[in-house]
Amino acid sequence: MGAPHSATSKADRLRELANGVSMKFKVAHQGTVTVISLQGNVMGGPDATTLNSQLHELMLEGKKRVVLDLAEVEFMNSSGLGMLIGGASTLKNAGGTLKLALASEKILALIKITKLSPLFEHFDSVKAAVDSFKK
Repeated sequence: MGAPHSATSKADRLRELANGVSMKFKVAHQGTVTVISLQGNVMGGPDATTLNSQLHELMLEGKKRVVLDLAEVEFMNSSGLGMLIGGASTLKNAGGTLKLALASEKILALIKITKLSPLFEHFDSVKAAVDSFKK
């Protein structure tokens, strides 16, 4: 009975992707650092606008140190990667910094293959990423 459940899960996931159900996020503050925890599928599009708006709001509040927690990201495509690049550029242009934490091996491979490793500082924990701002 494992096969039908597996097939249903894949079908449900594909339906969610087709219907635009992708990314959710939560925002938390740890001292002077803002942690944005992304969940689900990071695929750009409307999600990029939502994340960009959130980053602009943070910058208006003077919060320019951001960690993206990617622990619960299931899938990221090239548009999702473009969204991360846009976020990093937005913060950098405002004198801020975007760091990544807990990216999966697949996401790290995507970053490496696209030669974007120099753009993103990655950490194995949110705590390590937050602490890196103190140095």
